[in-house]
Amino acid sequence: MTTPLKTTVLVADDHGVVRHGVRTILSAQADFDVVGEASDGVEAVEATLTLRPDLVVMDVSMPRMTGLQAVRELTRRQPDTRVLMLSMYDDDQYFFEALAAGASGYVLKSGVDRELVEACRATMRGESFIYPTAAAALIRDYLARAAAGEEPARDVLTPREEQVLKLVAEGHTTQQIAEVLVISPKTVDRHRTNILEKLGMHDRVDLTRYAIRRGLVVA
Repeated sequence: MTTPLKTTVLVADDHGVVRHGVRTILSAQADFDVVGEASDGVEAVEATLTLRPDLVVMDVSMPRMTGLQAVRELTRRQPDTRVLMLSMYDDDQYFFEALAAGASGYVLKSGVDRELVEACRATMRGESFIYPTAAAALIRDYLARAAAGEEPARDVLTPREEQVLKLVAEGHTTQQIAEVLVISPKTVDRHRTNILEKLGMHDRVDLTRYAIRRGLVVA
C-alpha cells in the first residue's frame, strides 16, 4: 500500500485523556488527520469498518474486546488498515502477541510523546516499529528461543472463545455477550462450555482469574 499524503487515523483507547493526548500529538502534524475515536475494542472494529482509516492507534488492554483481539479481527476483515499498538506494558509477551495478531508496531505509553509520530510514519511506510529501549533485548530473546528449538506457545482457545472468555470475566450476561458478538445465547453457552473443558476449569471465578493472568482483563 502506497503511503498517502495525509494519513487518516482512528485512536482507540479506553481512557479519554490518552485519546486526547494522541489526537493532539498527531493533529499537530501536517501528514496526519485523526478521523475518529473508540473507547473499547468492539467500537474500534466497528469504527474502522465504517470510517476505513489508513491507520489505527490501538491500546492493548480495553473493555469488551482487547486491542489484541480487535487487531486479529481487523486483520481478517480489513487487512489494508494498518495498526500500531499502544501499551503501558513493557513485556515481550504482549509485543510478540501483537505482531502475531497482525500489528505493525508497538509503542509504550511512557514514550508516546517522543516516539508516536515516528512510529506512525514507520508503520505507514510498511516498516515494523519497536520501542527502541527494548528492541535489542526482544530480538535477542526471540533468536535465543528459536536457536534452542522452542516452539511459540499456542493458545488453546480460538479467537472467538477468547472473546467470550473476556466478556464472561468482565461480568457480562449471556444475553449481553450474544448482543456484543452478534451470536445467539445458545452459541455463547456452547462457547463457555468449551472454554471450561479446554482449560479444565469449573466456574466464572476460575475463568476470571485465568483472564487476569492472560491480560484480557485488569484486576
